[in-house]
Amino acid sequence: MKHLDIPVGISDFAEIRRNGFYYIDKSGLIDDLLKTTSTKVTLITRPRRFGKTLGMSMLEYFFDVRKDSKDLFAGLEIMKNQEICQQWMNQYPTIFVSFRQVDGLNFDGAFGMLTVVLADLFNKHLYLQESPKATEFQKAAFAHIASGNASVKEAKSSLGLLTDMMRDYYGKKVILLIDEYDVPVAKANSHDYYGEMLDVMKGVMQALKDNQALQFAVITGCLKIAKESVFTGTNNFVSDTITDSKLNEYFGFTSQEVGQILEDSGYQNEAERVRAWYDGYHFGEFDMYCPWDVLNYVYDLQEHEEISQPVSYWRNTSDNAVIRSFLDHKQNLITAKLEILLGGGYIIQKIDENLTYDFDRCSDENFWSVLYLTGYLTRCREKDLRPEDRNRIRDGFTALMIPNEEIREIYRDTIVKWFTESAPSWKPENLGEAIQKEA
Repeated sequence: MKHLDIPVGISDFAEIRRNGFYYIDKSGLIDDLLKTTSTKVTLITRPRRFGKTLGMSMLEYFFDVRKDSKDLFAGLEIMKNQEICQQWMNQYPTIFVSFRQVDGLNFDGAFGMLTVVLADLFNKHLYLQESPKATEFQKAAFAHIASGNASVKEAKSSLGLLTDMMRDYYGKKVILLIDEYDVPVAKANSHDYYGEMLDVMKGVMQALKDNQALQFAVITGCLKIAKESVFTGTNNFVSDTITDSKLNEYFGFTSQEVGQILEDSGYQNEAERVRAWYDGYHFGEFDMYCPWDVLNYVYDLQEHEEISQPVSYWRNTSDNAVIRSFLDHKQNLITAKLEILLGGGYIIQKIDENLTYDFDRCSDENFWSVLYLTGYLTRCREKDLRPEDRNRIRDGFTALMIPNEEIREIYRDTIVKWFTESAPSWKPENLGEAIQKEA
C-alpha cells in the first residue's frame, strides 16, 4: 500500500500545497469563475464539509496581490491557461473572511465573536492605517474595528470601509471572498436572537450593493437565504446551487476522483463500501461524494487497517441545529414521510431555494427544502422513479431520497431520538418497521 499524506481537517490551500499533502486539483474553478467577470456577486451554496472553505482559500492565494503563489499552483490545471495567470494571479487586492466561528448563546455573545472575526481581518491589513489616501474618519473607524471594539454600526459598514480603503491604496478594485455567510443567522435562530443577528448581517452584506470598489465577490454558505432577508438591494447577484449550477464538480469528489484516490492509496477493493456510504449526492448533472468522509476513511484505513466498515464522519462535525429546530416546530407534518424515506423510498416535494432560517414561520415545504439543500436528502434520478411518478416531477418539484448509508445512520441514531423525546404522538414502532424493512 502507498501511504498518502491525507490533509484531514486542513482547509488552508497553501499549507496543503507547501507540505506536499494529497490534493485533488480543483483549480479549474478559477477559470470558470473568470468566464463570467460581468457577474459582480456569485453565491455558491453546498452542504457542509464539501470543500467550500478550501476552495475559497485557493481563490485567495490565486488572486491576492500581497502573495506570490506561482509555486503553489505549479502543475495544477489553471497553470495551463497562461493568459489568465498573467492577468489575474496575485494581481488584485483580496479580502477573505469566514463567519463560521460566529456563534453564541445570546446576541451579545455572538456579536462579540463577530467583532473578533472582523478585528482579525482588519489586523491583516494594518498597513492601510498609514495610507496617505485614507481620511482621518476612515483611519479612526479602522482602528476601532481592528481593536475588537466595533459597534453594531461599525460592524455593518466594516466590509464597505475595508474595500474602499484597499481600492484607494492599491488603485485597483477589490476581490471579496466571504465564506460561510449564513452561519451567524443559522446559529441565531437556534438561540432566539434571529432578528438581531439578521439585521447585523444585512448591514455587513451591503458591501455587495453598488460598491464601486468591488471587482467581484464570491460567497459560500449552506443555504441561499431569501434575498429580501440578507441580500436586500443586491441586484448584481447570481446563485450557484446544487440544483442550478455550472460549478458542481468543484465542490465534492466525482466518482472518477474517488477512484483515483483509492487507486493511489491501494484501496481499490473498498470502492463499493465507499460508494454505499459516501456517494449519492446529485449536484446538477454530477454524482458527488462527500470529500470529508472519503479522505477520513482512507486516512483511517492507512492508520487502522482493522476497520470493519465505514463510519459517519459527517455527523461528528455538526450540531444538526437546523434540523432539530424544524423537528421541534413541524413534527406533526413530517413523520409519515420520514418513515417512507427510512424505508428506502422517496417522496415528491416542492423545493424552494430561497429560504429563511426563521423556522417558526416555515412550512412543511421549507423543511424538506432545507434537508435537501443541506445534504440530508438528495434528488432521486429519473431512472429510479416509478413510471407513474415521472409525470408528477414538474417545475419546482423534486423526488427526494436519503443519499447513502451514512445519512441513513444519522436519521436512525439522531433524528429518531429527537422524535421519541419530543413528539408524544410519534409512534416509534412505525419507524422501527421502516428501518427493519430497509435493513
